[in-house]
Amino acid sequence: MLHDWIPRELAFLDAHVPTLFAAFLLAVGVIWFMDKWLAAWAIYERVWYPALLRVALFFVLFSVFGLMVY
Repeated sequence: MLHDWIPRELAFLDAHVPTLFAAFLLAVGVIWFMDKWLAAWAIYERVWYPALLRVALFFVLFSVFGLMVY
């Protein structure tokens, strides 16, 4: 499986941080590009509450990356 080779902690500037921190940073990067793409295609003009869509997409993406780790 994918999670067999992912460590539980990463060394970042001599501090051990959970692997979910890396998943969080990856989710932030992906959602930033996805946000630009959705704005370019004017998807946010078709939804009721664009900020809620952004937050929901981030949590879904972060949950998927988190489930890949654990």
